This record gives sequence, C-alpha cells and structure tokens, in this order.
Amino acid sequence: MNEAENWNYEVTHPLQSWEWGEFRKQKQPISRVNGMLVVWTKVKYTPWCFGYIPMGRWPEEKDIGALEAEGVKMGAIGVRLEPNVFKNDNLIIDERLRKGRHLFKTKTFILDLTLTEEELLKRMHQKGRYNIKIAQKHGVTVREYGSPETFEKYLDLMFSGTAKRQKIYSHGRDYHRLMWKSLKENIAHLFVAEYEKEVIAASIIFKFKEGIYYAYGASALEHKEVMAPTLLLWVAAKWGKNQGCKFFDLWGAEEGKGFSRFKEQFGGKTVELVGSYDLPVNIPLYPLFRLAEEIRWKILRILK
Repeated sequence: MNEAENWNYEVTHPLQSWEWGEFRKQKQPISRVNGMLVVWTKVKYTPWCFGYIPMGRWPEEKDIGALEAEGVKMGAIGVRLEPNVFKNDNLIIDERLRKGRHLFKTKTFILDLTLTEEELLKRMHQKGRYNIKIAQKHGVTVREYGSPETFEKYLDLMFSGTAKRQKIYSHGRDYHRLMWKSLKENIAHLFVAEYEKEVIAASIIFKFKEGIYYAYGASALEHKEVMAPTLLLWVAAKWGKNQGCKFFDLWGAEEGKGFSRFKEQFGGKTVELVGSYDLPVNIPLYPLFRLAEEIRWKILRILK
C-alpha cells in the first residue's frame, strides 16, 4: 500500500482520511501524529495557534506525549480532540486532558443499512414514510449528479436557503468549492432533488469504508410542502446500502432543534460520542484562550 492507502486503512472517519488532510492543508498547516490528523488554526492577532483533531481515535498515553511535542513545535496553545468514539464509562481519561468546547454535536442518529429496505421503512417514523409519499406524489425526483453547474446550485441553496433560514455559522463558498474539488473523486457525492425541473434540495454525502455520512444539506425557502429533503435522504440511504455500506451517520442531533427533528423521522438509533477534550500545551495561555473563546461565542449568539 502507498502512504495514503496505509493511512486510510488505519482511520475510521472521513474527517481523518488522507484526502481530508490534503484538502485542509491547502489553507492551513496540518500534522499527522501517531495516526491522527491535526489541523492547526492561527489564533487571530497572536503568534500562536490551536490544534484540532476531528473524529480521530481515543488517545493513548504515548499519543498525548507526541501531541504535546508537536504542539510545542507548532507554537500551539493547545490541541482539541473530538474522538469518533462512543461514550463509555470505562474510558481512561489522561489527567492532562480538559473538557473542551465541542464543534460537532455530541449526539447523532445512525441508520443500520444492513437491514432490508422494508425493515428500514418499518423503523422509520410514520411522518417520515408519509413525507416520502408526499414527495413522490408531487413528482420529486432524486439523483446523484455532481456537475459544476449543479454544485453551484447547491451553494446557492446553502447560502440563500438553509444558512439564512437556520441562521447557522457556515464556511464560505470557496471552502465548499475546494472541499468538493478535493473529495469528489472518492469520498464526496452530491445528491439533488428536483421539482418541476428545478433543484430545490441538495446534499453532500461522504462515503468512507463501511459508512456513509450526511455531511452537508441545503434546501430552498420555497416548495417546502413537497418534502424533497426527506425523499433525498431516503434515496441516499438506499444508495449507500447498494454500495455495501453498513451504516448511515446522519451527523448531529440536538433535542428541540429543527434539523434534529428532520433527522429523527428516519428512525435511526441515537448514539452519544465522548465529546470534546483539550490538551493544553502552553499552560499559562490556555485559560486565557478558553476565556476569550467563551466571550467570542457569547457575542456571536447575541448577534445571531
């Protein structure tokens, strides 16, 4: 195996894949430490940075030492880990780790794609099955289609529809374009739902090893009554099953939120990850960084 194949053999999530690292390093420094991808972000107005390991494995003692050494080398205040590991009371938490602020939701929904389509539909909430029928009745069609024009339509839906409606903080168009260019050959797949010959919903699905992941979704402010997003994800689930995948991670759940109620209708199992942990590297500066981080997010919530 070459270096990339060897790396991907060891990791368990697309955000730790070789391709994701190659994508991120076009804009930010990265490190690959003991089988963990670290993305380094400069702390504004300072000479320091902060590391982030998205969806990696749980660190062992030797990993903590290696990450500390890499952090010193990079001039880091700390490193944040959000492991792709289910919450488990038996996990041994190194005393050097501190609870961090999570970027991803700690809970998610997982669909079991080893079930038959009939079993998946049976487990789906009645509302979900009804919404699929509504979309089909209105003549909504779904297909995988990644042309440049269609991708730009996805961006239009993302920034004039979903982001505007949900008031979410999202990466800009250039980020998405670079991500698509970097991952479309083997990880990222674009699905679109069309109604009356117009794309009204689109989703990027990541496929990695035995799973598919609902990475990004966007829909128009209009035609909500035809339930296109529900049919789109159902078609994506069937596609993943036909690809031989064993699970569909709907990627994020939070009680009371609209995006979570949308995903809940598919009847997946709710699972909880271990959450976010920080490894302070610059001990005096770390508390100041956390304080500034909390203030920043409070201001952003007020402005939202």
